[in-house]
Amino acid sequence: MKRDLGSLNPYSVGTLMKEAVRRAIVAIRAQRFTFEARTKESHGSPRGDFVTTADHSAQRVFVTLLRNWFPEFGLVAEEEGLRVPCTHPRHDLWFTVDPLDGTRAFMRRQSHGIGTMIALICDGEVIAACVGDVMTSEVYAARPDDSAVHRISEFGIAERLEIDPERALAEQWVLVGEHGQPRSALLIAMVGGPRPLFSGIETTTGSIGIGIARLWKSEVGAAVFGPFARGTPWDLYPIIGLSERLGFRFFALSGERGLTPWEPIVSREGTPVPHEVMVVHESRIDELDAWAQRHL
Repeated sequence: MKRDLGSLNPYSVGTLMKEAVRRAIVAIRAQRFTFEARTKESHGSPRGDFVTTADHSAQRVFVTLLRNWFPEFGLVAEEEGLRVPCTHPRHDLWFTVDPLDGTRAFMRRQSHGIGTMIALICDGEVIAACVGDVMTSEVYAARPDDSAVHRISEFGIAERLEIDPERALAEQWVLVGEHGQPRSALLIAMVGGPRPLFSGIETTTGSIGIGIARLWKSEVGAAVFGPFARGTPWDLYPIIGLSERLGFRFFALSGERGLTPWEPIVSREGTPVPHEVMVVHESRIDELDAWAQRHL
């Protein structure tokens, strides 16, 4: 006999998303020393890109679970260009899936910078997201209809993430991506001018999600990503969803216009990121504006 078990609620959705990430972490870790890799034939990057058997294994975990748990929700996943349409009668609901974020770091057998990420989109808004750290088994998560973001340990111990609004940018470092050097003149002035905005600069490699997680944990005061010809949904929307939930704001660093608020448009096709984008907490906007007025 088929039973009516009621409707999903934000707690159940959030719990199932976290469980999917945990199972993907297990699948990836199982192949740390046994994976096979190949070049992505259709990738347009001049340096090429790679996919491993761990990417495919983790994606199979996500697709199997999400299609069974949320059969009416759509799906946009990285590998093989997987697209599943939404059939929900009232809302445009769809998941993004990045099965292995930081594939090159994984192939180098790094002990950091390897993640797995998922986001839930409803009518053009990121309403839930999870970022899993493959090497620590930590999960950073926000469920629908909840203002909190939690850092959950491998033992299931949850800590609510909060930003100290009194800690000035001048006391903190800025994190830049794996290109290793600031590209815009504005960012160069922020870190290396006569009166820099930050106390130093730090670089990161591998997963963009695990890199931005350092900002959520207050290890750095700001983070910079891009430019990308088109930021992919699975890379950007989990970090956008969790960052916005924590009160972070986005600014394009444009040489012509200086600091410009950047509002990402959420779509299945991804989001163009033509400039470096700085992520900084809303409590530090006055400090950022004051520095810009003196230097622009």
